[in-house]
Amino acid sequence: MKIALDPYMLRKLPMAEMLRTVADIGYEYVELSPRDEFMPFFLHPRADDEKVAELKRALAETGVRLSSILPLYKWSSPDEDERQAAVRYWRRMIEVAVELDVRLMNSEFNGRPERAAESEAAFWRSMDELLPVFEREGIALNLEAHPDDFCELNNPAVDLVRAINKPWVNYLYCAPHTFHLSDGAANIAEMMRYAGSKLQHLHIADSFNHKGSSGLRYILNPPGTPARIHQHLDIGQGEVDWDEFFGTLRDLKFDGVATVCVFAWEERAIESSKFMFERVTKELAA
Repeated sequence: MKIALDPYMLRKLPMAEMLRTVADIGYEYVELSPRDEFMPFFLHPRADDEKVAELKRALAETGVRLSSILPLYKWSSPDEDERQAAVRYWRRMIEVAVELDVRLMNSEFNGRPERAAESEAAFWRSMDELLPVFEREGIALNLEAHPDDFCELNNPAVDLVRAINKPWVNYLYCAPHTFHLSDGAANIAEMMRYAGSKLQHLHIADSFNHKGSSGLRYILNPPGTPARIHQHLDIGQGEVDWDEFFGTLRDLKFDGVATVCVFAWEERAIESSKFMFERVTKELAA
């Protein structure tokens, strides 16, 4: 199993300094997430040959390896121009992944929940274009259900991943989304077991149950706003049931990638990342 860090809280550091910091904390792996100068959110990648070579040198010098790359593009947009642009961006990032010898990419379904059927149709059009590229280049793909995407719930997301019907397309369970992944009570064990062998990646951070027993734990104005509230906190700072989370993974003999993805504490990014590394290592790799 690989324990990786999403270095988003360290994104303001130059790439080489960021990797040295990750290595000093103790991580062997990084999941490369969006950075403005390399792979910005929802825009064409900025990485040219020089930047890719710079990253390869920094990886070699620090001994840190890339477990995966996480691009975020609007490949399920009901707007066809946006969708086609996203496919173009994906093609370039797949090229970059090949240059970096990374064989795993992760992403979200994207699209719009209020236009779910149209978004799913757009998603399948993108799959028709991109799946042959992933397969040709030998790159696996993990997908996660994300709040405010066209597919937000665990079981429908697993079903959608299975419908792709490729052994190298699998499911990512994101712990800080736990309380958005089910219409009812968040039963982590049931959701993970539903994914079964398709569960190949984890995002690990804590979050509060925004609903509470009454649905009024967080009151937002105006009433009825569709905002999806969640946090990416250190383990123990929220309400995810970590005994159930880690216990289920041990029962399932999970052997994929576990990425620490705390985003809340940039002023204590190193302390947070070190604490999370030690906790996840103790639970899953000891």
